[in-house]
Formats: sequence, structure tokens, C-alpha cells
Amino acid sequence: MVRAICNVRGPGVIGTLIFSQDNEGSKVFINGSISGLGGGSHGFHIHEFGDTSNGCISAGAHYNPFHVEHGGPKSDIRHVGDLGNIVSCSSNGVANVTINDHVISLFGEYSILGRTLVIHADPDDLGAGNSPLSKTTGNSGARVACGILARI
Repeated sequence: MVRAICNVRGPGVIGTLIFSQDNEGSKVFINGSISGLGGGSHGFHIHEFGDTSNGCISAGAHYNPFHVEHGGPKSDIRHVGDLGNIVSCSSNGVANVTINDHVISLFGEYSILGRTLVIHADPDDLGAGNSPLSKTTGNSGARVACGILARI
């Protein structure tokens, strides 16, 4: 089993997520909570670089080693880093995160270890919107928090 932690930070936003994967080829489980988000859905993606030296912008684009269009977690075609949305409660700004994903991995050549998880201001349209950004970013808006995935 491989486990990783991601401490997410942004202006007024804080949280911790644990990633775990039993073996290469098995699903990755993501659990944790993030507070300080506005109510509603927020795009949730793994970005290509493990760099937050200039805030979340240093993380680069979505992690997309196969150079395909943006999609949602259940899409046949998607970036490796496309994890869809997390939802925060409007009354307390907390998003409790429980995700099981079959595309990301903590093993091998396309591991997400050392990369940056980014939370966006707006919902990810999962590549199905009318915006020119739909097929690249899901039109999910500004980067409000991020953190680098570190093996534990």
C-alpha cells in the first residue's frame, strides 16, 4: 500500500487530504476535509508540477500526460488529473471529500506523487460546457487553494 498526504492552503482555505492505493492498478481513495470554501461545487484537479513557489499558479496545467481533452471522473476521455468537483456546505464552507478514482495512481511512471492538487473557485463543467475553456480546464475558474502530494 502507498499513502500520501496533501495539506491544502489558500487565502482563508485550509484542509488535509489522505490518498491511499493498495497496489498498482487498484483504485485510489481520497479522504479528508477542506474548510473556508464558498458554498457549492469547486473544481478539483491534480496539476502537472509539484511547485507552489508562486502560489497555485506555479502548479502548471492539469496533469495530462496523454494529451487528451478535459473530462469528468466518469468520462471515457479525461486528463489523468481530472477529479471533478468537491462540494462545500454553504452554511460552514466545509467540503468533506470521499473520492475513489481508477485513473490516478500512486505507483509507476504516471504517479501523482509530488504533483499539486488544486481547488478552483467555480464548478468544473466536466468538459461538457459551452465555454472555450470547457475542454481544457472545465471552466472551473481561479485557483483558490493547493498543496503538494507527499508520500507518508
